[in-house]
Amino acid sequence: MTASPSAADRTLRRSAILVATLGAFLTPFTSSAVNLALPTIGRGFGASAVTLGWITTANILAAAALVVPFSRLADLHGRRRVFLLGVIVFTLASLWAGVVPSVGQLIAARVVQGAGAAAMFGTAVAILTSVLPPGERGRALGLNTAAVYLGLSLGPTLGGWLTGAFGWRSVFLVNVLVGAALLVALRGLRGEWAGARGERFDLVGAVLYVATQLALLLGLSRLTTAGGVAVALLGVAGLGVFVWWEGRVPQPVLDLTLFRRNPVFALSSLAAFINYAATSAVGFLVSLYLQFVRGLSPAEAGLVLLSQPLLMMLVSPVAGALSDRVEPRVPASAGMALSALGLAGLALVGPATPLAWVVAALVVLGTGFGLFTSPNTNAAMGAVEPRRYGVASGFLGTMRLTGQVLSMAVAMLILSVRLGGVAAAQAPAAGLVGALRTALAFFAALCAAGVLPSLARGKVRAAAA
Repeated sequence: MTASPSAADRTLRRSAILVATLGAFLTPFTSSAVNLALPTIGRGFGASAVTLGWITTANILAAAALVVPFSRLADLHGRRRVFLLGVIVFTLASLWAGVVPSVGQLIAARVVQGAGAAAMFGTAVAILTSVLPPGERGRALGLNTAAVYLGLSLGPTLGGWLTGAFGWRSVFLVNVLVGAALLVALRGLRGEWAGARGERFDLVGAVLYVATQLALLLGLSRLTTAGGVAVALLGVAGLGVFVWWEGRVPQPVLDLTLFRRNPVFALSSLAAFINYAATSAVGFLVSLYLQFVRGLSPAEAGLVLLSQPLLMMLVSPVAGALSDRVEPRVPASAGMALSALGLAGLALVGPATPLAWVVAALVVLGTGFGLFTSPNTNAAMGAVEPRRYGVASGFLGTMRLTGQVLSMAVAMLILSVRLGGVAAAQAPAAGLVGALRTALAFFAALCAAGVLPSLARGKVRAAAA
């Protein structure tokens, strides 16, 4: 019979959930709110569309490149300490972004924000896994996932209101208040967790990892150009060098035995990558369909699209709690299959498809994604020994970001090939619908294929301490 947790343990667990949930909300809220403020920022600085794109791209690149090195530092020196550093950096960068005099400084501030975000979401899941026993992790991870979707849902609405009422700078300055609240919440998270304390930090491996990630993601984001393909191939070559180096050092920044000897973690990571690669561009593609083919206003299109993240937010806590009671691969695989079904439904849309069909497909997709994410994370972290929680959490974050970038790259490549360089706003409805259906059908097939690694991962066994 398991002993009931003490009052101190219950307080610690609540503090860990609060801290991780606030951190999970902050970064997606900022990203989605900033995307809505970009046109206003462009008018304010007289910036080009390409320059505005870098306000988003620079943030993603910094976060993706630094998440694994920061996660390794968290395992070595303390997960709470690195998370605290991330909150401080993110909050100060938000303050800087809110007062910058030029678009160049705004891009620089977004890079620093990305670094702070990497330190936070690279360690938040590791903190939850360190503090909570296996039977309670799924529910907490579900709440953590719900906070991400809440941020994505509120970002456009609240960001639009803030921009209209107080100007675009308020989108960044409001993060200072949330960051301050997070610092207060961290005072209740007493203790430290550093499972690999005393080991050495692989600086060469960290530099190789950062350079490889930057090249891969930058190349993928520009896959429609010859230069983008060349940079992506350079990243692939760099990945080979990184793998070679990590096999030579005794304490690597990313222990590759996580994949060679741990099929549950390896296949869970692959499933996460496939799911994000198949679903992340859906909002962009459906937004084009609703506005350019169906003639909806941005606000009307936003209301239709809101059905997906709302279902994600509602389903993920339930799915996380379920994964504490049954094998996580069961709800995760069902979620992957539902996501494929929702994508297939969207791939059937035409110029006259009832909007109810579109909403229904988005509801199925949102349910599937919410059902997949937290059980998949629970399975991955449950299969890892405690000293690797930080790196495992960081790598899962990398899979998410890389999948998101690849999803957009594939969508842009298909649109470019099918529309022949014609801007989406000027493309004939039939041509645009054909391009969107091709992209969504490809993503549906990719998601359906992802059911296999999700099922094949096997049962989660408690990792040795």
